Order: sequence, then C-alpha cells, then structure tokens
Amino acid sequence: MSTVDTMGFGTGLLSRAAALLHTLLTVEALLLATAAPGLVGLPFLGPDPANLPLAALCLLPLGPAVSAALYALHHRSRDLTDLHPARAYGRGWRLNALPVLKLWAPLLAWLTVIVFTLTHFAATGLPGWWAVLLGVVGVACLLWGAHALVLTSLFTFRARDTTRLAAYFLLRRGRATLGAASLLVLAGGLTALLTEALPALLAAPLLLSLLQSSRTVIVETQEDFTA
Repeated sequence: MSTVDTMGFGTGLLSRAAALLHTLLTVEALLLATAAPGLVGLPFLGPDPANLPLAALCLLPLGPAVSAALYALHHRSRDLTDLHPARAYGRGWRLNALPVLKLWAPLLAWLTVIVFTLTHFAATGLPGWWAVLLGVVGVACLLWGAHALVLTSLFTFRARDTTRLAAYFLLRRGRATLGAASLLVLAGGLTALLTEALPALLAAPLLLSLLQSSRTVIVETQEDFTA
C-alpha cells in the first residue's frame, strides 16, 4: 500500500501548507473588515498632534479584531478537510470584544498621552532624560499590551488579573517579550521604510509569529493559572 493511501487526504505536508495559507488569508480579510470602521479614518487625519485623540478612537476597533485573529489562529486546524477559520474568528470576536476593550481603550489613552507629551516636550520645561523615560514607558506599555492581547484572546480572566499577568510575563518571560519587541520593530520598520498599510496587510502572519513567540506564556498560564 502506498504512503498516499495510508496517510489519507488532508494530512500531508502540502495539505497542511494549503490549510495554513487558507487560514491566514481568511483571518487577514476578516481582521481588515472588522477593523475597517476605524482604520478608514486614519488616512484623513493630518500629522498634527492635535489629531492624536482622534487617531486613538480610530484604532479602537483594532483591539477586538486582533484578539479575534489571535483566537482563530490559535484554534486553527492543520487538516485541509476541516477548516473553519471564519467561524473561529467570529467566535473569538464575540467572546473577547468586550474584555479586550477594557484593556485596549486605557492602553490607547495612555499611549496617546505619552505621544502627545513627547511631541510637545519642549513646552514642558522638563529635563531631557524625562523624554527618554517616557519613551521607555511607552515601549514597555506596547510590550505589556502584546502579552495582554494574547492572554485575553485565549483565556477568560478578569481585567485586573490579565493586567497583573501581562506585567508578570513582561519580566518573567524575557524571550517572549523579546519576540514581541522584534515584531514591533519589524512593523515599525515596514511602516517607516515602505507604507503604513503594509503591517495591516501582513497582520495575520505577524500575529501568528506573536503566538509562536508566546508559547511559553500560553503554556505557563494553562498550567499555573487555570483550573
């Protein structure tokens, strides 16, 4: 009997690659569709720092969209004959939209305050090292947000518990934090060197990479912080 006969359709390497590609494309399309109500407004905002609060409002739908994408990618099937990425995405959005917004909205607000302060730093009269400190705090908040998104997307915790766990893993799992930092640098580099639309178009593979780099966080949460 040949190897093809014994393996069965949908379990080979080519089938798994096709299943992954199908899932990535579907999740990418759904992410852009659900985040579009806010993202479409960003190109119309000028570079004036006064528009930062409006930009934050435009980014609000992105939090639930990213969370749903993480959920769908985490629960993806590797079998070409059993693919339901759209169903998983919808379920992730319904389960996580409100919990994510409880963390995403304050994070956006805090980052807006930091960026607005840095753009008007000369008027504050503060010493220069304060600008460096604010920049470090901003980066730390982004990395904390990456951990918080993963935790909220895959587990059911109270917002305050997710806040503590994300802060705990920020220092506890340095490799996972470094992985998230690498993805932020990559997204920032793509935006600066090419176009701000490119990270959005590559969101699904970037989020899959975030899940891969967060495996230790996910495993430890499952083993130590869930019943």
